[in-house]
Amino acid sequence: MNALAGVIFHFIGGFASGSFYVPYKKVKGWSWEAMWILGGLFSWIIVPPIAAWLTIPNFWDIIGNTDSSILGYTFLFGILWGIGGLTYGLGVRYLGVSLGSSVILGLSMVFGSLMPAIYYFFNKTAGKHGIDYFFTDKAGICVMIGLIVCIVGIYLCGKAGVLKEKNLGQLSSEAKADYNFGLGIVVAIVSGVLSACFNFGIESGKPMAEVANQLWKSANPGQGEFLYQNNVTYIVILWGGFTTNFIWCLYLLMKHKTFGDYSKSEAPLAKNFLLCAIAGTTWYLQFFFYGMGESRLGNGASSWILHMAFIILISNAWGIALKEWKGVSKPTYTAIIAGIVTIILSICIVGFAKTLES
Repeated sequence: MNALAGVIFHFIGGFASGSFYVPYKKVKGWSWEAMWILGGLFSWIIVPPIAAWLTIPNFWDIIGNTDSSILGYTFLFGILWGIGGLTYGLGVRYLGVSLGSSVILGLSMVFGSLMPAIYYFFNKTAGKHGIDYFFTDKAGICVMIGLIVCIVGIYLCGKAGVLKEKNLGQLSSEAKADYNFGLGIVVAIVSGVLSACFNFGIESGKPMAEVANQLWKSANPGQGEFLYQNNVTYIVILWGGFTTNFIWCLYLLMKHKTFGDYSKSEAPLAKNFLLCAIAGTTWYLQFFFYGMGESRLGNGASSWILHMAFIILISNAWGIALKEWKGVSKPTYTAIIAGIVTIILSICIVGFAKTLES
């Protein structure tokens, strides 16, 4: 049951991540930086402590009593993850939406799931798996197979996107001018690696989650692991992410002189504020449910792979539902469907791996 519950929680988190941008598309009369940083205030600054207060009332005490080096590394990985999110846009610009997204999310999945295991292989820690786990343990081998299958699914989705652009001639002269495969691949690799830093941040801040878990288990003996233990860690990681995005958006607001967007008489201000709040809150929910899924599956490769797989799955499913693939050739449509089915198969394999743990 823990495995099934974990997969369901990761699905909800992936759905939130794959859907959060929909409200942003309804914002009228504002620049990207104006709406992005406002939504970010909710997703990085306002909602996380509210969620933590509702689930871990003494979370400020836990943060205050945590070693400064733990807080520092957790915050640093949040900053790096924020940079990864910002360079995502450049990767998409130089490679195109489909190829850029597939490369970046695929790399984020691989690095986010395997790098912590490599670290723990050389720095043995109780309860953590080293990289050898994926080659010597039945459950670990199953997770590795699921990861490989998911990469195949991502490849098929990326291939479908490239074929779609060719079929429909979607690249404008401006987009063709931006296309730069060599530079795009470099940027995509940087973005993919840095985007995986969120998982590194969770690992670095694990001592805070463990304190929350132990306090809850002491008050609720015999009821398993605390479902919301990661909510305290998210606060520090997201402070780092906010720092990066705030500095960049502030620069854009000054450069483009778009501070006035918030007082534009012709823009639907109340509606825009509400939409940004909804988008930001929805975006945070991906991590809220990620933490719930992780508490049921355990951290490491399984949770990160499922999280990324569901994001890719939901994003592509939205594309089909919104008829973004209407009018493409049969091979293109077959590729996107095959990619989605392959990713679903990988999710089943990784979920099944939990049942093999001894």
